Amino acid sequence: YVTTTKSFGYCCGVEWSAKGWSYEIVSGNDNLTVLGREIIGTRNLQLVTKEKPVFELGELVEFRFHGDGPPARIVQGIQLICDSWFYCIEWMSPGISENGDELFTFRDAIALGGTSPIARVTDYDLERVRL
Repeated sequence: YVTTTKSFGYCCGVEWSAKGWSYEIVSGNDNLTVLGREIIGTRNLQLVTKEKPVFELGELVEFRFHGDGPPARIVQGIQLICDSWFYCIEWMSPGISENGDELFTFRDAIALGGTSPIARVTDYDLERVRL
């Protein structure tokens, strides 16, 4: 039950964010993204997936399709969408300015009108870093 819209629905995805867990709720013809404090469980539970995520939040991984940049990434989020786990990683690693005195991040790129720095990828796209 979603308290903010006073509607019932079912969870089709979950994501960790700076504000805590947020849930993707299908309610009628709408998809709602709400925080845990905005929902009340009805105890009508069905197991969606039996598999746990392959990677953990904060784990260092290698991105297989890293292009010209370094492959190392950190898992910044984990989402369960339609029975599949997706991992949020930075699309490209931060870069050094031409002068070598500033770090240019993708947050800077967004401020300049760029695209989202976060990519949602599957476990196939990542490899565990062995230290």
